[in-house]
Amino acid sequence: MAYLGPRLGPSRIFVPGVSVFRLFSSVGMDDMGLAMSRSPLERLDFDNVALKELPLDPSEEPGVRQVKGACFSRVKPQPLTKPRFVAVSREALALLGLSEEEVTNDPLGPEYLSGSRVMRGSEPAAHCYCGHQFGQFAGQLGDGAACYLGEVKVPPGQDRELLRENPSGRWEIQVKGAGLTPYSRQADGRKVLRSSIREFLCSEAMFFLGVPTTRAGSVVTSDSRVIRDVYYSGQPRHERCSVVLRIAPTFLRFGSFEIFKQADEFTGRQGPSYGRDEIRSQMMDYVIETFYPEIQQNYPDRVERNVAFFREVMSRTAQLVAQWQCVGFCHGVLNTDNMSILGLTLDYGPYGFMDRFDPDFICNASDNSGRYSYQAQPAICRWNLVKLAEALAPELPPDRAEAVMDEYLDLYNGFYIENMRKKLGLLKKEEPEDEILITELLQAMHNTGADFTNTFRSLSQISCPTEGEGEGEEELAKKATALLLEQCASLEELKAANKPTMDPRELAMLLSMAQSNPALFQMISDRMTIARQLDKLSRLKDLMDTSQEELKTKQAEEWTSWITRYRKRLARELEGQSDVQAVQEERVRVMDSTNPRVILRNYIAQNAIEAAENGDFSEVQRVLKVLEKPFSSQPGLELPAWVGRGGATEQGERDEGEEQQQEAASTSTDTARSPVPYDSKPPAWAHEICVT
Repeated sequence: MAYLGPRLGPSRIFVPGVSVFRLFSSVGMDDMGLAMSRSPLERLDFDNVALKELPLDPSEEPGVRQVKGACFSRVKPQPLTKPRFVAVSREALALLGLSEEEVTNDPLGPEYLSGSRVMRGSEPAAHCYCGHQFGQFAGQLGDGAACYLGEVKVPPGQDRELLRENPSGRWEIQVKGAGLTPYSRQADGRKVLRSSIREFLCSEAMFFLGVPTTRAGSVVTSDSRVIRDVYYSGQPRHERCSVVLRIAPTFLRFGSFEIFKQADEFTGRQGPSYGRDEIRSQMMDYVIETFYPEIQQNYPDRVERNVAFFREVMSRTAQLVAQWQCVGFCHGVLNTDNMSILGLTLDYGPYGFMDRFDPDFICNASDNSGRYSYQAQPAICRWNLVKLAEALAPELPPDRAEAVMDEYLDLYNGFYIENMRKKLGLLKKEEPEDEILITELLQAMHNTGADFTNTFRSLSQISCPTEGEGEGEEELAKKATALLLEQCASLEELKAANKPTMDPRELAMLLSMAQSNPALFQMISDRMTIARQLDKLSRLKDLMDTSQEELKTKQAEEWTSWITRYRKRLARELEGQSDVQAVQEERVRVMDSTNPRVILRNYIAQNAIEAAENGDFSEVQRVLKVLEKPFSSQPGLELPAWVGRGGATEQGERDEGEEQQQEAASTSTDTARSPVPYDSKPPAWAHEICVT
């Protein structure tokens, strides 16, 4: 398909020998009718302020290049062959004033929302940014696959709460996977179906969990294909090119300000706009005036304004990571280029929600050192904030930035404890020992291999002690213990989970080296990694000497002990309360609206991906419906609908290799996997899923 520029209505057509006035007067009524019948996507009201306020690369030459002195480069999205919708998010599209029906019924919808056809008023561009990746400054990165389409004015009557979170009055929309940009490096600017579905579903899942996030309006797939080696195993395969429509007030990030960085002392790389300090000032003015207008109004002094801005970004980031920790979410690649300047969850790559609770949980199979593990996230976000502060200097004086960063840990802890109290139903009192109770809960979950999400969800079923209870304390504790034991791991599951990932001979060599040659040891490993491996070995040794019955007894003892302490703390919630029943009901209501019943577990996403790769998009749409109400039970939507499907729909032509792979996937799905409810612990096969 050829590149199609903005569509021109009939009144814009040049007819030789006919004046513009005559053209309007002769077809005016017909033209008005056509205008009214235009695609709703052609009626979007664009106001692309970022391209007016920030420097735009004057060059439009194709190919990868260093872009100096600019924040954006104009690009031409590359059209897809036979684009078609996989799914759309009704709630996300509503931000743009669009309905699900008018978009899905629009024959041009998949073309517009994949970048294959450019909407009137859209100005496709790619954003230039840098970043620290896995702790090292990588130099110029930028939108290698994403394409800014423009900024759509907020439609009349938009929810006031949404406008409070987005004071700019516009929603930036971009397509991810629309082809090459100056920042594509060695890649092709394309995304495939599996990664697009994962981003689409998780963006919306996070929103409905109440976690700040960018949004996803649609997924489009096509008959265009690229070759990908999914597991870097030397077995590449053809995959369908697919595109996600992303929506946010802005996609500017910490790395946006790192394009001015001087040569890095470790890597030698520098930002492409090093020395252009006036652009940094311009960017700060744009971001603060547009997205933090109250700070702009309240701080006439420039330095004080910039300090207040940094403090707000720090606070939002601390709150965001606290919310991640409380829902068991692991981002996977917390580089500075994946950190939003608005405190949103940004860029969904190898993310994962924890199943069995493990503070060392690593969702990215490429993260060999565990830099971005679950428990490391709060500290990594702090490290990234320090890098942002360095990028903002001297607009942000270093001593003032350091003083702000001194507030981070207390702020994070405050947000985390506040969320955790809600998860435990501790609403009436704040007691110092609450932190100990939370810590002991997590320790019990770790020791017993309990499922993170389902354990928290079960806690609202544990009753508060009241005077004259019908059943004895011991009987109630026994019932509560039985409830939590259902979420614990079996002996075999714990053995598999605690198997060291490092070869014993390698571990022995590194331990010896740590003693004999510490300098060399630090170059090739680190003490934290070794400590994790030794802890796994110790746990595995204990498990090898334990039977399943002994394990169950030990797990029951651990939970009974914690439940006893928890119920005593709940009893104190009722002290001085005149309406005990109302307090009890409020506790259950808050807990059940804070602890989700359903999260986007890897196996749920994998089921939807495999069905979609076989041409059946209904499971993606079904999962989205379930994720839109994560705290509620939804009759009729308890189980996936993928099992036993007799054939695929919406299929394009397949090449032979793809057909064989998808037939194999379909066979394994239908025969080797039993369906489990969306709110279930993961089935055994889910542990084999590898996300890189």
